[in-house]
Amino acid sequence: MPALAPNLRKTLETTVVKGRDLAERGARDAVKALAVGASEPFASMGEGERKLRNRLRARGRQLGDQLDAHKSTQGIERLVREMAYEHWHRMLFARFLAENQLLIEPTSGVSITLDECSELAAEEGTDLWELAATFAQAMLPQIFRLDDPVLAVKLPLEIRQQLLGLVAGLEVETFTASDSLGWTYQFWQTKRKKEVNDSGVKIGADELSPVTQLFTEDYMVDFLLDNTLGAWHAGKVLVANPELAATAQTEDDMRQAVALPGCPWSYLRFIQADNGTWSPASGTFEGWPKRADELKCLDPCMGSGHFVVAMFERLVALRLAEGAQTEAGAVAEVIEGNLCGLEIDPRCTQIAAFNL
Repeated sequence: MPALAPNLRKTLETTVVKGRDLAERGARDAVKALAVGASEPFASMGEGERKLRNRLRARGRQLGDQLDAHKSTQGIERLVREMAYEHWHRMLFARFLAENQLLIEPTSGVSITLDECSELAAEEGTDLWELAATFAQAMLPQIFRLDDPVLAVKLPLEIRQQLLGLVAGLEVETFTASDSLGWTYQFWQTKRKKEVNDSGVKIGADELSPVTQLFTEDYMVDFLLDNTLGAWHAGKVLVANPELAATAQTEDDMRQAVALPGCPWSYLRFIQADNGTWSPASGTFEGWPKRADELKCLDPCMGSGHFVVAMFERLVALRLAEGAQTEAGAVAEVIEGNLCGLEIDPRCTQIAAFNL
């Protein structure tokens, strides 16, 4: 898939910033309406609302909101940010699924088009993207947990309508680009990152995630992986076909000689020795395993999974070249046996899993 065009990236940034501010405003209103931060529930609240309030207070404390044991009041800022994030991203993820023909209608268990989803929404008297978000939540229970109280809260109607309008207003290409998810989270963190940097406070657990959030662009990912995985692969090809190093005329000849279907190693660099033979500029990593099925590829700062997805694509090609019988089998084997990622921000692990 192509990367997001600069003009669409700017539109996405503007939309995400507006969406974040709207979602946080709506979440704050909803939390206050349920007296989550107050010492007591409102007298007018029913049993269901009181139970939800208790669950939200517990969720807030889990996130780090502090309870004043003497006054029984509780902070709500972390809960508000979490609620805003979950509601906004559930809408976004629904459209990512829909635009990639991956939105599943839960009753039938089959994928549906946007037109079909729109018809269902009209029958049920709801909005297209609100219904799609419900489907997405059912499809992605590890990302949008069905028991999470922040998703049991409805944001104010006018806020929901504005958020849905923002999601619907983005171009289709935004949701089919290879790097949109990463930029989406980067833009979501921009305000918080600036606040922390401007404050001058010592960086702790609360500040570390937004401050260190930095999206790696496609060309950087491709260059690094092509000159590691690609160079390793090229080294094996040259061992099996030593004449290639002596007969190739240019770097591009070498790249074409080691290319795999769907994996051209476009950024792989070669150097030519005095005797005219070519070799990968970064070496051939002789200490690595000899087969792709033995590789363990770890991104220790995984973020939205940009490197993980790029490694996945290359490793599938390598597995197929080594004799995997089907693409589906290679896909399953790579996910199970090759890919690893670490991330301090749980939200990023959710995005990375979805991205993959």
